[in-house]
Amino acid sequence: MKGGFFVTIIVEFIDLNKGEHIIIDIELIYFRRGKMRGLTFEIPNEYAQLLSDILVGIIDPSWYWRVGEGESYLVKNNTLDSELFPSIDTMDGQSFINKITADKYYLISADLKAFPNQKEVKQVLWYEDFLNSECQFIFLLIDCSYVSIFAKNLQMIDQFYERAVANGYKNIKFIINENDHTYLTV
Repeated sequence: MKGGFFVTIIVEFIDLNKGEHIIIDIELIYFRRGKMRGLTFEIPNEYAQLLSDILVGIIDPSWYWRVGEGESYLVKNNTLDSELFPSIDTMDGQSFINKITADKYYLISADLKAFPNQKEVKQVLWYEDFLNSECQFIFLLIDCSYVSIFAKNLQMIDQFYERAVANGYKNIKFIINENDHTYLTV
């Protein structure tokens, strides 16, 4: 495994029984371990439990979360209410999961970083900081829809890719060394 590549294969055939012309677009993606950093995609701009839809079942529930600067609101009676995350804070995993699964909310921007233990929680601004820290996962959201996810566990990135496809998110792309922004905050 010396290099990485992207391959898109378009297969065309005609179903002779039905007379239908069928085109199948298959994207095969292989990465060398050191190149893949994360994933980007677009989520709907709506009131929902989108963090729950994206994260629950993939993230480690024992992680501690650094909630950085961002703007997101709980939704009550179909209107914006109090802030989902009122301040820059550290939350234990269960409190974080309870927060993102309890009610609908509206996400404008988010800066969420996960660590295996509370004493290692710190600000991570650059990709190099991420690599050299105990931070295991980063979720960034800007302009209500544009998500960037970074994870040290490559299988987790694959799981988020599958989740994004299953949820119908748009413009799903892997982040690799060649297409990455290295500043990791909103």
